[in-house]
Amino acid sequence: MKIFLHKRAADRIGEALGATGLPLELLTVDDDGAFALDGKPIEVEAVRPDIVWLSLDAFATKQSKLFLDKAAESGAVRMMQSCVAGLDLPVFRRIFEQGTKLANSDAQAIAIAEYVVANVVAEWHPIAEQRKAQSERQWRRVPFRELSQSRWLIVGFGKIGQEIARRVKPFGAHVTGIRRNMAPHAAADEMAALSDLRRFLPAADVVVLAAGLNDATRDLAGADFFTAMKPGAFFVNIGRGDLVDEAALLGALDHGTPSVAILDVFRTEPLPPDSPFWAHPRIRLTPHSASGGDGTRGRGDSLFLTNLKRFAAGERLVNEVDERSF
Repeated sequence: MKIFLHKRAADRIGEALGATGLPLELLTVDDDGAFALDGKPIEVEAVRPDIVWLSLDAFATKQSKLFLDKAAESGAVRMMQSCVAGLDLPVFRRIFEQGTKLANSDAQAIAIAEYVVANVVAEWHPIAEQRKAQSERQWRRVPFRELSQSRWLIVGFGKIGQEIARRVKPFGAHVTGIRRNMAPHAAADEMAALSDLRRFLPAADVVVLAAGLNDATRDLAGADFFTAMKPGAFFVNIGRGDLVDEAALLGALDHGTPSVAILDVFRTEPLPPDSPFWAHPRIRLTPHSASGGDGTRGRGDSLFLTNLKRFAAGERLVNEVDERSF
């Protein structure tokens, strides 16, 4: 089996690949765009893989399109492991529809969950004010808001949403999860369908968008959404920029609800320098980097190795997608 992966990934997991005992050939591309088959230079036309591993390295070196194009154009790719959770790019559907077993990733879930909790806590705990009092040698008590008894509404209760819930529940938070499958989940106090979303918005202290982007969720958070939110509530988007009507969000922030928006994704990325989001006093923003924890890459490598073995054994992949995923 020929595996197409970035040379950085091959260098990291080469020993583990050898330990699988599978008959593997490694098609690699390096940072400069040079291709090799088991270390020997080849031309791009000769890159016809059976398996594609779209790792974070491809995004770091701005070569993700190359991997996606190769997976879509050959028609011979039997398995593809992606390092991303979202499948909103049309090329993923093309790859899936040509019969490729396609798996998305949950390797970033822990990092994104910690990002969400850290940013909410950073707003509720006035650490900067406490440090200011210290620097001024002022014995001044600064009250703060507790996570205890706060209510969290997590829209999109997949792996990322579940990891967020697992982190806030031990603090005493109440969690409502929104997803297609409304079966009870140990990390949530209650589950509901997307059609019931408006019923839960007025009670939530923190509303987190962790849903995938599809026809049902595009522009999900519009003017009516923000009007229904609880005064003073926080809004967090770590899903996709197109989940949100950005003009409606800015207008809602100017009127005080949500009181704070924590945003890692936007409709246009990179965010243009003249965007009003940069300087808005109620916005905390980051450049689509919530997954940037130091454990994400290693978890992604482990997931690929697991799915490679499962594919070779004829087993269903971890996080294998189906028609409903798009």
